[in-house]
Amino acid sequence: MILKKYCLFLFMLFIFQNIEAQKKEGKNIDSLKTEKLKEVVISPLHIDNNLLNTPASIGILSKKDLLQNNTTDITTVLNTIPGVFMQSSNFTTTRISIRGIGARTTYGTNKIRAFYGSIPLTSGNSETVIDDIDLENLNQIEIIKGPLSSVYGAGLGGAILISPQLSKNGNQTAGISSVFGSYGLLKNSLNFGLDEKNGSLNISYHNLKTDGWRENSAYKREGITLAGELFRKKNSKLTYFSNYTYLKAFIPSSINKNAFENNPESGAPTWVASKGYKEYKSTLGGIAYDFSINENLKNSTSVFINYKDSNEPRPFDILRQYTFATGARTQFAGNFKIGKTQNNFIAGIEYFTDTYKGNTFENLYQQNNGLGSLQGDQLTETGQKRHFYNIFSQLRTLLSEQFEIQAGLNYNKTKFSLDNYTQNTNQEYSYDGIFSPQLSLLFKPNLQQTVYFSVSRGFSLPATEETLTSEGTINTNIKPENGYNFEVGGKFYFFNKKLYTEIAVYRMEIKDLLVAKRVGDDQYVGLNAGKTFHEGIEITLNHNWPINNFFSLNSYLAGSLGNYEFKEFIDNGNDYSGNKLTGVAANKVNAGITLNTNLGIYFNADYQFVDEIPMNDANTAFSNSYNLINLKTGYRLEVLQGLTSHFAVGINNVTNTKYASLILPNAVAAGNATPRYYYPGLPINYYGTISLNYLF
Repeated sequence: MILKKYCLFLFMLFIFQNIEAQKKEGKNIDSLKTEKLKEVVISPLHIDNNLLNTPASIGILSKKDLLQNNTTDITTVLNTIPGVFMQSSNFTTTRISIRGIGARTTYGTNKIRAFYGSIPLTSGNSETVIDDIDLENLNQIEIIKGPLSSVYGAGLGGAILISPQLSKNGNQTAGISSVFGSYGLLKNSLNFGLDEKNGSLNISYHNLKTDGWRENSAYKREGITLAGELFRKKNSKLTYFSNYTYLKAFIPSSINKNAFENNPESGAPTWVASKGYKEYKSTLGGIAYDFSINENLKNSTSVFINYKDSNEPRPFDILRQYTFATGARTQFAGNFKIGKTQNNFIAGIEYFTDTYKGNTFENLYQQNNGLGSLQGDQLTETGQKRHFYNIFSQLRTLLSEQFEIQAGLNYNKTKFSLDNYTQNTNQEYSYDGIFSPQLSLLFKPNLQQTVYFSVSRGFSLPATEETLTSEGTINTNIKPENGYNFEVGGKFYFFNKKLYTEIAVYRMEIKDLLVAKRVGDDQYVGLNAGKTFHEGIEITLNHNWPINNFFSLNSYLAGSLGNYEFKEFIDNGNDYSGNKLTGVAANKVNAGITLNTNLGIYFNADYQFVDEIPMNDANTAFSNSYNLINLKTGYRLEVLQGLTSHFAVGINNVTNTKYASLILPNAVAAGNATPRYYYPGLPINYYGTISLNYLF
């Protein structure tokens, strides 16, 4: 199988060589009237902010990409990035895996670090949530695939960098928008932006709700985001950003195969009877000060807080959780010469601490006359404090106009304490320091094409449940997962920058695989159970196609072919070595086209194929592969000078495909019941959007 994939890689290179040959033969390509693709600028915290000069596979979602669907669900747009697979059910239950890393996580996302500006969105419990921030408040999302960034913590899966929307146009703007759709979907948004010489302000509010299409699946979220700059001067500025979110989402939970095939609208009976839900308030905020020390040295320093108060009534108990996190980060960036050799560098330190407290109570819903959850006596009370720091550095050396080398190093030290208040016990533990090196070579045959090779080491810290024994104490034998990633890739512009192509081939082996075995309704035991193997090919093509002076056509194709498997894995005497990795599709394809007119009318269509997914480690159950098609058409116009409007309507899942939008890996059946693996995806659904924006 993998031989076929490498053959495909060679075939694609052959095609590109022929394209280049056509250019040299004088084909009349440049005479076609269409816009060039813009060179992508990435986060200024990288050692080079030009994507072409970065020896790593980084998926980019621009502002336009983020708003291409109905602006309410990030899953659709995130899945257009090859190698990235986001599963989602009813907005609130999600899981992101990158190149198979994180696929076996029972609930939520871990093994991937995420940042909003310079604020970590990943908790001390290794859990990452990116769904709280409204898509309309984001400027760009970057996804670093694999442990290629020592600057962002060398996570095994990679890092997700979210850039807040900031005013940059020197004017005042105001906008209002609404989205409405099937199953009671309604989202209203307000925003205001101000940009002046010495500072800027962006403030926005959104309210999103839906009745849901399954039993017990109503959802409501509202939030306010504030971001901007102060004391802006030639060589310095203070950036501030904050976000508040309130969410209440009822949980239908997963269902078994029979219900999935015959009654996908149903919820799990106990969750429906208890009216189980998740409710929380979340606040994050931070400030960052950037200044130039001299023409060769700059510093960026930030501090942040992150608070979350949640309540989750479940059939088996009621969980109350409080988390308060603080941290700081400082980074120096500069350049120097050794002889005639130009060098750039980044060096800094990041410190993070969070305090967690969790309580469980009896859920007396069966005694509540059908009114749902009712809190009873307290069952447990635990607390955890986790501290870590990352010391990071990266060096870029320009050996010549065509060759450069980049090297990086991350050092992590983590310690934590666990308090069991019901048992009156306290434990403290720390992991050995972890060094994660990275080395890359970059070759630039010309200004529009680069080829790179990279090797890097990453790690993933255990989540809380993975550190515990069945008695609820810390298992000191647990070690972080770690592994090396080898990658070769290329980034190419063709047809006078009308076509952008990116190819990456990678191979990674993960050691000390963490397994959280379920021993109760909400109790897990962790162990290091073996090794996993990850390899694959990722291909991205973006093209602006010329038609005539009236029409233009944009298209994209993104495909990932993977081979994810257990290399060594023995669990309870069962040897799963050689089996496919649970919870992730090995192969995924996305494609789309957008037809634009100079009248402001446009039409777009996108397609997604997801291969079958192993649902358990034994590979005795698989979800079916599926195809999804989404359509959208809209009209952008200038109503008055400075006042613009946008109308659009869309259809998602046009073919009404029945598919599982989220899989519960290794679901355990209770008694004689069958395992509840499936979260059904939305059937065909419709939406419309309308917005007004005014530029003062």
